[in-house]
Amino acid sequence: MASGGETARAAAEAVARRSYGKLVAFLASRSRDVAASEDALADAFASAVATWPETGVPDNPEAWLLKAARRRLIDARRRRKTADDAEPHVRLIAEELDSHAMDIRFPDERLGLMFACAHPAIDPAVRAPLILQTILGFDAAAIASAFLVSPTTMGQRLVRAKTRIREAGIPFRVPDPADLPERLGAVLDAIYAAFAEGWSDPAGTEARRRNLAEEAIWLGRLVATLLPDEPEAQGLLALMLHAEARRSARRSSQGDYVPLAEQDIVQWNHAMIDEAEALLHHASRRGIAGRYQLEAAVQSAHSIRRRGGDADWSAIVSLYDALMTMTESPVVAINRAVAIAEVEGAEAGLAALDTLADDPRLRDYQPYWAARAGLLARTNNASAADEAYEHAIGLESDPVVRRFLQQRRSALG
Repeated sequence: MASGGETARAAAEAVARRSYGKLVAFLASRSRDVAASEDALADAFASAVATWPETGVPDNPEAWLLKAARRRLIDARRRRKTADDAEPHVRLIAEELDSHAMDIRFPDERLGLMFACAHPAIDPAVRAPLILQTILGFDAAAIASAFLVSPTTMGQRLVRAKTRIREAGIPFRVPDPADLPERLGAVLDAIYAAFAEGWSDPAGTEARRRNLAEEAIWLGRLVATLLPDEPEAQGLLALMLHAEARRSARRSSQGDYVPLAEQDIVQWNHAMIDEAEALLHHASRRGIAGRYQLEAAVQSAHSIRRRGGDADWSAIVSLYDALMTMTESPVVAINRAVAIAEVEGAEAGLAALDTLADDPRLRDYQPYWAARAGLLARTNNASAADEAYEHAIGLESDPVVRRFLQQRRSALG
């Protein structure tokens, strides 16, 4: 049987997983200080672990933690007291006196906190890490490991970002309708950046990336739930679900890389794909196409394989045409060239790829060289394909993908 201490710790961990971001958002929106709110909440959790074994886990643990954290914030404000602190200090005291109203439930202000973290005044490179820390409670070391920087560097970046939020008076609220499209894009981009970090480890074997994709989907689900009429929020969630649904099919039983076109559809998570399809259908009713909806639609066109036959390559080309108009992304252009090859033949795909040859951004971009090598091989230009494969192999850091490319190179004969 679990001891009182273990029960209290398990209860605190459950609350942290369920409500950490909600508690931080509520405190920070009133104190205007993210770092101080996190510190106060950390003290409240420590107090819970020490107190609950004796008193028992309260009926409403979130309210207990909120009350404890708010008192610590008030004490910290009293010690620091400045003119700038006056208004939030008074507000905290007033809410503390009327805290009974918060015992049952308190408002969910996580979306406002996410918009603060993704404000134009915050460095774009730190927006995703900041959201991971403030909403999900990731520590700086774990975030640093996932984003391949040192813990010290990441810690400094996060501290600077929180200081910037406080000093610039960045509001904790959903922007006005006129500003929402741009600001929502920053929030969605930050969530997708976190997902991409987790997606790059298909087997989930790297501790530094483990669970990032799952947590990003959780964040995407939160935004889609809180903004049900925003089609791009639905589109991002659909895109992530489509991608995550194929995780187990990306490696063979021997651990080899399996490209999308060769994956065993039996290994796809069909319930996840069905949810993604429903989200995409819901988003399309608004009649406002966006990047994430289009990218999710591309994945949807691939998922048609579930009903037999091939992916809908003609639809995929059309979707990439629309994405090119919207983003002018060289990555989209590469994928479009590959899709064109499926519809019109390898020569046509190579011609589309050749238009990118002078883009300096692709000189050291592995997918460009891998795509080029594959199309050259299909035109029986073995020597040029061999050279392109050599470039791709030299640029690939994942040993599993590198082995796949080496096998394709060897197959040239």
